[in-house]
Amino acid sequence: MPYPFKLPDLGFPFAALEPHIDAQTMEIHHGKHHAAYVNNLNAALEKHAALQSREVDDLLRSISSLPQEIQGAVRNNGGGHYNHSLFWQWIAPGGSKEPPGAFAQAITTEFTSIDKFKEALTQAGMTRFGSGWAWLAMDKSGKLKVTSTPNQDNPISEGLTPIVGVDVWEHAYYLKYQNRRADYLKAWWNVVNWSKVNETYEKARQRAGTMAR
Repeated sequence: MPYPFKLPDLGFPFAALEPHIDAQTMEIHHGKHHAAYVNNLNAALEKHAALQSREVDDLLRSISSLPQEIQGAVRNNGGGHYNHSLFWQWIAPGGSKEPPGAFAQAITTEFTSIDKFKEALTQAGMTRFGSGWAWLAMDKSGKLKVTSTPNQDNPISEGLTPIVGVDVWEHAYYLKYQNRRADYLKAWWNVVNWSKVNETYEKARQRAGTMAR
């Protein structure tokens, strides 16, 4: 049973992403912010035993069917838990600097080049007013698109599969970059775990192909 949800391990030391993302930010981001989302999600579901067997992404896909009194808590805290659980996998120290193989070809086909894709995702992050996320997502036909969501919303609520996303909440960067979101986004590209992103892409592509048949 997924419940009670647990804070996943980060997978690397807090300082491993320096100088691009500092250790204090990583420690607070993971151990305080993400942990709070997990605790609040568990609290919201505590008196709803019938929902405790469901995975968080399933809950998020069907927010409107949940009891009204917990919809907001599940949307915000379930979204925060789900988004961050993905985010920690999509960043890592070292690793490839560019997308590999078929994924790179898909990006080039959709955006004309890797650099144009990076520009599009960075622009989505820069123009997201207030707090939120910028995403590369796949629709049910297998087409890639750049989008953004407010707060802790996720593309899955729009029927899309997230392939990679960047957190543009201030807590993700303010200690090091203050109001310089552009500098944070530029630095973030240095820590993207393209191997994991490619794995996410391949699973989404297989799922899209199955649905198309």
